[in-house]
This record gives sequence, C-alpha cells and structure tokens, in this order.
Amino acid sequence: MSELTRQILKANKSFVKQSLSQGGFDEVSKYPSRNLAVLTCMDTRLLNFLEPAMGIARGEAKLIKVAGNTAFEDFDSVIGSLMVAVYELHVHDIIVMGHDDCGMLKTTADSLCRHMAEEGIDEKAIAAVRPKLEQWADPITDIDASVCDTVRRLRANPYLPSSLTIYGMVIHPHTGEIRVVDDGEGQEQEVL
Repeated sequence: MSELTRQILKANKSFVKQSLSQGGFDEVSKYPSRNLAVLTCMDTRLLNFLEPAMGIARGEAKLIKVAGNTAFEDFDSVIGSLMVAVYELHVHDIIVMGHDDCGMLKTTADSLCRHMAEEGIDEKAIAAVRPKLEQWADPITDIDASVCDTVRRLRANPYLPSSLTIYGMVIHPHTGEIRVVDDGEGQEQEVL
C-alpha cells in the first residue's frame, strides 16, 4: 500500500469515527437545494474556501472543477456534467467562477508540450494534441474576459436550454472577495 493511500485511509478512519461520535451526518439529497451549479477552477486555494465565500453549504449546489473554469467545445466533459446537472438534477442557475492569479494565465500550449516531452510523452502524441491545447490554453490571457467568454459559450451551447441563467464571477484566492463580471442577464459589469 502506498504512503498516500495509508494517509488517506488514516484520515478517513478518524473522520468517520468523529462523525459517528457526533451522531453522523444528516442525509443530503443529490439534488442541489439551490438549483445551482458552479463551474470553477481546480486551483488548490479554492478548496474549502470558495463554498463558504459564496454562502454555499453541503447539498446546495453542484461544483464542477476544471483547469481555468472553461468550456470550449460544444460537447466535452464539462458540458456533459452541466447537462446532467440541468436535465437530471434540476439546476436552473450556473455560475462560472474564475479566480485572480489563475495558473492558466501562464499556461500555454508550448509550456504543456515542453513538459510533456520532458516526461517522455511520444512526439506524435504531442503533435496530435497541440492544436487542441492551442485552442484551450492559449486564449486565456485575462481572467475576467475568459469568464465572460465561457458564459457566452454556455449561453450559445446547443445542448443547454435558453431558460438557464448563467452568471460570471471572479474570486480573489486570498481575500475571498467576489466581483461580478456578468450579471446573468448578459450584462458584462464594468470593473472599477
């Protein structure tokens, strides 16, 4: 058994023991009580930080985390996850939540391909994925603009209903302060 597995199982045993000693957890529905999905970044600084900053508790929203909080294809795993949230789990509102100091601002197709080559990934595989990486990583140069672009793409997506309200917001990863960059009505907010 790996050290990581041992650490996780040890933490889990302690977690379960503490939970049971306090009467266990209340049952929570798989349906988000606020009919909300949040598409956000996988940044470690947002873990156990984003939800309280937004006033979201366990059972209230679906969280979808991907690098750069983007959805750039008509159908990919992000869109598929949002489709499940909307059509199966009754989500009516989506918030695209970016964050300041996002690592994707410095990530490029070139940097990813270089690191892939350093790790021994086959040159043909790198060449095959490079165009997708250029489409995905290279356009992210301004977080507010990137969030607004993702909001526009979701609104225009042929697989998501026009009845959804889709918002764009950005959180500061150190202070937790949130600013609105799209108010859900297609109005991009002036950043002061």
